[in-house]
Amino acid sequence: MKVKKFVASSMPEAMKMIRAELGNDAVILNSKVVHKKGFLGLFSRKNIEVIAAVDPKPATPPVQKIKEKRKERTESMRDEQLLKEIHELKATIRQLSQGGGVEHYPTPLKAIDAHLIDQEISDDVRAMLMSTLLQRWYTSEKNATYDEVKQWLHEEIVRALSSLSFGGISFQKKFINVVGPTGVGKTTTLAKMAADCVIKHRKKVAFITTDTYRIAAIDQLKTYAKILNVPLEVCYNLDDFRKAKEKLASYDIVFIDTAGRNFRNAQYVNDLKEMIDFNEEMETFLVLSLTAKWRDMKDIYDQFSIIPIHKLIFTKVDETSRHGAMLNMMIQCRIGAVYMTHGQNVPDDIVEATPQLVANMVTGVELR
Repeated sequence: MKVKKFVASSMPEAMKMIRAELGNDAVILNSKVVHKKGFLGLFSRKNIEVIAAVDPKPATPPVQKIKEKRKERTESMRDEQLLKEIHELKATIRQLSQGGGVEHYPTPLKAIDAHLIDQEISDDVRAMLMSTLLQRWYTSEKNATYDEVKQWLHEEIVRALSSLSFGGISFQKKFINVVGPTGVGKTTTLAKMAADCVIKHRKKVAFITTDTYRIAAIDQLKTYAKILNVPLEVCYNLDDFRKAKEKLASYDIVFIDTAGRNFRNAQYVNDLKEMIDFNEEMETFLVLSLTAKWRDMKDIYDQFSIIPIHKLIFTKVDETSRHGAMLNMMIQCRIGAVYMTHGQNVPDDIVEATPQLVANMVTGVELR
């Protein structure tokens, strides 16, 4: 018996290929829907995979032929049903891409869509997530509960973030630079990271501050430096910064605090470039408050993007119940997070960021 596998976009197309190669006496042994991944693993395309065979021996007895015909009709009806469901899915996704179609969601998915809107997920990110959930719905038994679909959402968020860089300080760079707009808690976050390095990792730590605009900021960092028993250097220009680097050459990690200014003033970021020597020895984290609006976060990121930004830090996690802006930032800007903070206590109230933690915060559930 000659057996061969055929892959086509539809069952009629597969049958045409089978007849052309194996003849009219070919028998379909099995057929199933297979997925061909699309861009970034999303919007996968479904094909029909058919395994057919032909016996070069004398013709099959009439009774056997009848059985095979019945089997072929059964398989054909099954494939027609699958194709119908594929067409329904494509139609739904097409409506979504045109800004509508929410009324066509199954009830659990309608509730998930409402949850994403409440979490202030951007339209683009929400459409991406909902399209993957729709595909899972149409390839499942179609009786999933709301909680089960929410678990799917958790899994899809983790998958969407899995290619980004997460986690705490890698200790591969000596200088850790923290930048961001005023009022996001840069100095307190800096102290939390430094305390973690001293207490948990037993690193020799030092501070540099370029925030010479506010005396209170210098005094605050001096207090943290005294508590941790680490040196602090105050820099007013690039020459001061270079001298401070040389003076602190024997330290494992040097944390750099910068001034908080109006992020809409481009001169602020240019001043940073004049003040700090951004080189391959340095890792820079942009601090963003989760109480800010998503569009403001994006504007802040765009403003600071003239300097190398390696990861994000999200503060004030405990001051809001909506965490969608964080997910929007990471997916649309393709940048991961290093820490999240949720209070003023040093060295507490700080956790390492992970895709699972982000998904927990957005969905309100933990992955099983």
